[in-house]
Amino acid sequence: MTPKLNTARLILREILATDRDDLYEMDSDHQVHKFIFNQPVQSMEEIDNAIKYIQKQYIENGIGRWAVVSLDTNEMIGWCGLKLLTEPVNGRVNVYDLGYRFKQRHWGKGYASEACNAIIDYAKNKLKLDSLIATVHPENTGSKNVLKKLGFNFGEQFDYDGSPAIWCELNLESK
Repeated sequence: MTPKLNTARLILREILATDRDDLYEMDSDHQVHKFIFNQPVQSMEEIDNAIKYIQKQYIENGIGRWAVVSLDTNEMIGWCGLKLLTEPVNGRVNVYDLGYRFKQRHWGKGYASEACNAIIDYAKNKLKLDSLIATVHPENTGSKNVLKKLGFNFGEQFDYDGSPAIWCELNLESK
């Protein structure tokens, strides 16, 4: 069981099987997946498998991507969280990746920054991590702006499974 975090406008909690409709709405949107290998999901079975994969990460690593829920509407508007990269990405392994994804209609409202700040605080103060990484498509201006606002340093561009990506790092000791 992962902890639940609250911000001024959001609840961050474990992703549940009951989130499947919201996840499908988000992950079947071509615009949401424009910079994520451009492969939106095609079926609820893919969503169910993704939920099982995330829940397995909670058990194996004690962390994972968390549902981001609006306090005002109780709607799951996206996800945000950490993923332990146990397979090499850009020549690195066993690093904690900060990731986030939101339904398109919730873009531009500051939710990504708000949720990520809560995750960063959790990573630094509860997990006692020294650093986090993130990857971003070079043309994803919105996501690059979020990472800059959060204090990530942008590094080299690399090939991420056939898609261009920029490696970003955040030193938590200086945050």
